[in-house]
Amino acid sequence: VAKDLALDLPMLQDRGVRLVSEGGTQYFALHGKTGHLVTVERIDREQLCRLLEKCVLRCEVIIEGEM
Repeated sequence: VAKDLALDLPMLQDRGVRLVSEGGTQYFALHGKTGHLVTVERIDREQLCRLLEKCVLRCEVIIEGEM
């Protein structure tokens, strides 16, 4: 995420970057040392999507201030 936004890690942390997921459950986070998008916990497709053919988890990256 840091690389895609062309921000180094200190800038990423200073901008108050956070992730917001649909449904209130946080499945993803930003790794503090690398800026990579990582999973917070095991994601169980069968539990989340049951019989749906396409399973999509959406999250938004929120950055404070102007880009």
